[in-house]
Amino acid sequence: MDKLFKVAMALVALGFTLIFCVVVVPALIENPDVFGALAAGFVNPYAAGYSSDVIFCWLALAVLVVYDAKVLSVKHGWICLLLGLMPGVAVGMALYFILRSSQVHQVGTNT
Repeated sequence: MDKLFKVAMALVALGFTLIFCVVVVPALIENPDVFGALAAGFVNPYAAGYSSDVIFCWLALAVLVVYDAKVLSVKHGWICLLLGLMPGVAVGMALYFILRSSQVHQVGTNT
């Protein structure tokens, strides 16, 4: 079951990364205005709602990473937070769950 979980999370991260590369990278190459691209996520109420959701999901991930680092001694979560900024929260969160699963499992079997 643990392997299935890790494979599923890796597929989520890979799937989003592929979509991000196909959709966003060509637009950024054509117009490399990163701040304009970030602001474009708020062009209408619907886009603003989705963009706000992504921002708050990243914040929730940040809280979890800090909490797990203190309580469960999960290491290297900050890398997943960076990946949550680029290419996106779907990648950072999925990879954090893989990282966390490995480390929490190790802690659980060692005690």
